[in-house]
Amino acid sequence: MKTYSTKASDIKRQWHVVDASDKVLGRLASETAKLLMGKHKPIYVPHLDTGDYVIIINASQVRVTGRKAKQKVYYRHSGYPGGLKTTSYEKMMQTHPTRVLEHAIKGMLPHNRLGAAMFKKLKVYAADSHPHQAQVSAPKGQHKLESGELS
Repeated sequence: MKTYSTKASDIKRQWHVVDASDKVLGRLASETAKLLMGKHKPIYVPHLDTGDYVIIINASQVRVTGRKAKQKVYYRHSGYPGGLKTTSYEKMMQTHPTRVLEHAIKGMLPHNRLGAAMFKKLKVYAADSHPHQAQVSAPKGQHKLESGELS
């Protein structure tokens, strides 16, 4: 009997819609990263992108625990000396609420070309509407995150 090896032709991608309203940022990000990587599938292998497409709606309503709303800071660097820029969580949620979730999820994916391909399958929207209605079947595609599991 031969050992099964997942091939690119074996991968079937689904679309998942996750409502982020009133969900904790890190918990939502880790569950989403699992879906993007394909770790919820029995055919998962670390060297192939076996994951699904994920649409996150209501990203502007995600919450953080503790004092992170006041203390969390996002950094970026221009590449020039003295070019470190900082943005607080509150300011980021006011200006670009989708980037908060994207930043958290991207940090949980592999940091290579494979991770970049996985990240392209993520679609984040601040409101509750999205332009992917044709890809998502209404009753099965909608997911609620409850107690760490996607149902």
